Amino acid sequence: MRQAAAVQFSGLETILLRAREDSVEFPYMLANHVPMVLIALDRLGASPERLEQWYEQYRESHALPPMPPPVAPIIRAAWTEALGDRTREADYRAFFIGETRRLGIDAVIRTYLPAMVNGLAGSATHPLMRLAYGVLKKDDQEVGTALGYWAACYLPLPSATGAAPDTDDPGKILADVGTIEGIRDYEPETDLLWHNIRAVAALPGFRPVIDRLAFNADTPRRMAETSLALFAGTMDFSALHSLTGMHWLRLVSPHLENAEPFYRAFWQVIASLVPKIGFPALPTAEALEEMRVRQAPAWTEIKRAAIASDDEHDVSLVFSALQEEEVWKDPLYRVVAARRVGLIA
Repeated sequence: MRQAAAVQFSGLETILLRAREDSVEFPYMLANHVPMVLIALDRLGASPERLEQWYEQYRESHALPPMPPPVAPIIRAAWTEALGDRTREADYRAFFIGETRRLGIDAVIRTYLPAMVNGLAGSATHPLMRLAYGVLKKDDQEVGTALGYWAACYLPLPSATGAAPDTDDPGKILADVGTIEGIRDYEPETDLLWHNIRAVAALPGFRPVIDRLAFNADTPRRMAETSLALFAGTMDFSALHSLTGMHWLRLVSPHLENAEPFYRAFWQVIASLVPKIGFPALPTAEALEEMRVRQAPAWTEIKRAAIASDDEHDVSLVFSALQEEEVWKDPLYRVVAARRVGLIA
């Protein structure tokens, strides 16, 4: 019976079953990208053999640990009591997989995620990534695992106070970060992205950031546009997460009754990374247009390069850029994807 059932799985499904035995992070508190990258590679056209090869290479090179043992069941009536406790990973994953099967993907996100919006920064937003890919795949187990990941790695940043916004420009929020008192002198304890986020967010002058952006129906598009400009102008590792994160948030937002708090929380995270990126100035409209009209290979060649890459961020960036271009129709996504995988200078 077991062998007969296994034959029905695709290459992706078989590897995902094994990958779910791994922890969501590996030492030292770095995000395990395997399930998300496997889904991206599959959609980019990778063969089953390449999926297997990519997983084995990543698992070995990063020495992926198994999921830690359970501590105690999470009780529905008190499910928030252990938020941020990484030792409860298995407990939270089991709880949310069960809740996803009970409620369905749409209802479980609407029911539980709003209570965790302030913890979006946990594990440098990679729980959002795993949730987005679970939603994209319509996979109960991946969605439940992602919510459990979010809960176990929950990292609260300053919450909204209700103060009146003062700008509708996402770029101005980023530009003004450099004026916050003490922000050019802080020294994070490690190079971990989420440690940088936590250190900057703890500065007293950073607290108003989350309230500043005036939000309307066009704000997600402007945030995506600014994220693309930030990455195009810097090609920076932290800025990469701004572009990909807007893709993840776009996939998850239809399952939320009110997505605005999540967009605000995400932009707060990106603002906290401005010092690590180097306080960049966004490219001018003219500079962006010069980049936009550059000759770049077709997506077929870019996808081929991403599939051949062992770098999880190459795959992530190319897939997100491809998906975002389909929505926002900006050819600059193809240019930055080609640059990321080394096809153009």
